[in-house]
Amino acid sequence: MQKSKIGRLAATTLALALVVASCGSDTKEPAGTTADSTASSTADTTGAAAGVKCDGVTIGFLGALSGDAGALGDNAANGAQIAIDEFNAANPDCKVSIDKQDSQGDPAQATPLATTLANNASIIALIGPVFSGESKATMPTFETAGLPVISPSATNAQLTTNGWKMFHRVLANDDKQGPGIVQLIKGTIKSAKVGVIDDASDYGKGLAVSVRAGLAELDIADATIDPKAADYSAAVTAMKDAGVDTVFYSGYYAEAAKLLAQLRDAGVTATFVSGDGALDEKFVTGAGAAADGAYITATASPPDVNVDFAKKYNAAYGDEPGLYSPEAYDATQIILAGIAAGKVTRADMAAFIEAYDAPGITKQLKFDVTGEPEGSAVFYTIVEAGKLVSKGLVP
Repeated sequence: MQKSKIGRLAATTLALALVVASCGSDTKEPAGTTADSTASSTADTTGAAAGVKCDGVTIGFLGALSGDAGALGDNAANGAQIAIDEFNAANPDCKVSIDKQDSQGDPAQATPLATTLANNASIIALIGPVFSGESKATMPTFETAGLPVISPSATNAQLTTNGWKMFHRVLANDDKQGPGIVQLIKGTIKSAKVGVIDDASDYGKGLAVSVRAGLAELDIADATIDPKAADYSAAVTAMKDAGVDTVFYSGYYAEAAKLLAQLRDAGVTATFVSGDGALDEKFVTGAGAAADGAYITATASPPDVNVDFAKKYNAAYGDEPGLYSPEAYDATQIILAGIAAGKVTRADMAAFIEAYDAPGITKQLKFDVTGEPEGSAVFYTIVEAGKLVSKGLVP
């Protein structure tokens, strides 16, 4: 499955963006936590986990590995796999396995899979869920089971308002991405009349609410689509009749491509903007020539920021890393650092994650009491001549 290919920035521009965002450490593996005195102060997961019994220790993964949004989950799973393969190669006496469950991004399908994962006593932590809807549906199961979770990608802001102790994520939520999108639309694109369309999913609705709030003083045409519908004529007509100069779509790449193509076919020439759910090469191939000039934002760092990780990814999969691949690598490294420090029960791993504070390849990895990460950087990408070209931080 093809991954996003994000064009590389000039070194000086990228370096400045990363300094501002407090991201992009070239450290290959995280150091140990500063708060857990039982962990080494330099818990390099590629070093031997001396004395640690890891037989049967498993990390779970839950997310879309097939279906319309499968590329995003596949990106994350690949990033996690690279971290595990590195750990196992460096620790022949401490082998860790991964149990990947394919939800296809469907909360209804994810729910029984969550029960399967939670009931597997060998699983001491989980990477995922990948999407917000399946996170909302499955977290009660993981919370009851005391299974710590680190999502590389679920961004709905409400996920950390439920009092869950097991939920963590390594990228900023949609209440952080939303203002960045608003800033892009108002400042860079300089729009005067904006239409906002969402796909009615937990992710799509959540991000759209934040964007609508930030654009309250502009003329806004609102619409919602059914992602499974054959056409989106009602939403397209609403945008055309309102005469908008920018359309923001909150949803995933397959529907974003179809919607944009239909907007152009209807003569709507408004600038097209979307969030991280659309940041995949399949958006470009799906929309064809209509994709050129589209803007896409993400709180995830550009996948090719860390050159060393990009080389590892290419060696493993023959492609460049995609959206969420570096975040999944970072999330997995946290868990592996815990295993290297002897945290091989769910309770011990949960405490280790809660106290974690060390650099990853995307940013300093540290969680607040709700499971939110530090940092709120928003990056943006423009489609130019059929290519996704990263532009760095939203100015």
